[in-house]
Amino acid sequence: MSSLSSYSILHDLEDQLPSNYEKIREDLPLKEIPGGYGLPFIGAVKDRWDFYYNQGRDGFFQARMTQYKSTVFRANMPPGPFMAKNPKVVVLLDAASFPILFDMTKVEKKNVFDGTYMPSTGFTGGYRVLSFLDPSEPKHKALKGYFLSVLTSKHDNFIPVLRKSLTELFNTLDSALSSKKEVNFNPISDTYSFEYVFNLFCGKSPKDTVLGSQGNTTVDTWLVPQVAPLITLGVPKFLRLVEDLLIHTFPIPALLVKSKYTKIYQAFSSSATAVLDQAKTFGLEKEEACHNLIFLTCFNTYGGMKVLFPSLFKWIGQAGPTLHAQLVHEIRSIVKQEGGVTFAAIEKMALTKSVVYEVLRIEPPVPFQYGHAKEDLVIQSHDASFKVKKGEMIFGYQPFATKDPKVFDNPEKFVAYRFMGKAEENLKYVFWSNGRETEDPSVDNKQCPGRDLVVLMARVLLVEFFLRYDTFTCVDEPFLVGTRVIFKSLTKASKFYQLKSFD
Repeated sequence: MSSLSSYSILHDLEDQLPSNYEKIREDLPLKEIPGGYGLPFIGAVKDRWDFYYNQGRDGFFQARMTQYKSTVFRANMPPGPFMAKNPKVVVLLDAASFPILFDMTKVEKKNVFDGTYMPSTGFTGGYRVLSFLDPSEPKHKALKGYFLSVLTSKHDNFIPVLRKSLTELFNTLDSALSSKKEVNFNPISDTYSFEYVFNLFCGKSPKDTVLGSQGNTTVDTWLVPQVAPLITLGVPKFLRLVEDLLIHTFPIPALLVKSKYTKIYQAFSSSATAVLDQAKTFGLEKEEACHNLIFLTCFNTYGGMKVLFPSLFKWIGQAGPTLHAQLVHEIRSIVKQEGGVTFAAIEKMALTKSVVYEVLRIEPPVPFQYGHAKEDLVIQSHDASFKVKKGEMIFGYQPFATKDPKVFDNPEKFVAYRFMGKAEENLKYVFWSNGRETEDPSVDNKQCPGRDLVVLMARVLLVEFFLRYDTFTCVDEPFLVGTRVIFKSLTKASKFYQLKSFD
């Protein structure tokens, strides 16, 4: 195609775009999107097997990016037949193209929270909860506004309630490691993570409800069928076909976990009365508000903590004792200076903040984002422009976009100080919350309403840990959608800060 015709097409397309669309770079060539979908049914199944078994998740994208010499290409995304009606997507793998998924004037987010398939509403009491709504739908504004209001009302409880749960978490970890050579951190973290989020929104321990001491296990039983199509259990080769048929081909019926969900609903509806009463202000019925609160608490928040907390220790553990000593110095000196673990103290901890953002960059807890093109669009990578037709599904794989070598130096390396000083400007390329870290959640976008809470929880986790310990050792391994962390040793602080004088 001649440069003149490319220029003309770009201007024709620009005329069709909304007035607030970013100006198209005219120096980039307009190219056909490489890749394809293969034969009907067969192509989607082949891509599914490459994704889960033959190449693995990162290998799947890397192989195609190398083959097509492009960070934008066409492919089928799992689970495919028979669970997803249309597995065809346009894949985005770089920091230039990826943010189009956050622009609600260009993409529609209806029913794409889990990707090319949507779990039955039987998992959520028959309601399409907030995560599956597009901002153009009337209920989105009411529910998003409700959640933002609830989080504001709980602001003063964020730190003290979390510190209490973390004290119990570390006491349990200490006790377990004193009698064993190694301890699996994940189940301990899960228990007290759920304890925290339930207590935060319901004002009591889940142990004091119908959930009893197995609250997080009950929630896990409800969670797994919804995300099963996106995972592999790492089964031996001779069982892969069985696994593929059981969790990737046909949806797991919500009926199988109905009794578990009923118990979860009973616990929230009877305990979160103060929070649920706020729903009336937003024109929401208590029942719908409760089902949405459950999803926010159990899926979005607790589900995210299940991935993020082990990930923090994985990367900080790999970084070694030098980083541990630096964190110890920063955290303890600022806590002493500020007189306790406060919002003001945490905000002054530049290294701690950078470490959290670096973990969210290098291993984002939610790796996938989807949206349907609302109209014909031009998407631009660093190197080229591509036309996407109205209705096509756009898919972004975040771990590649946030490790874009044209944005970050040594993108595959964990760099603790990456976002300190002037480099904090690069937070606009951290996308973990379904939006840029430099932008704010609102009723008009799909950015996580609890974005700031998640970042705060991660920082407080590190603060409490390094007030208590000087260093640690651990090993890690892939586990479902995240990481399993095994603690090998914990070295308690030589001057253990109980902080009683600060509380």
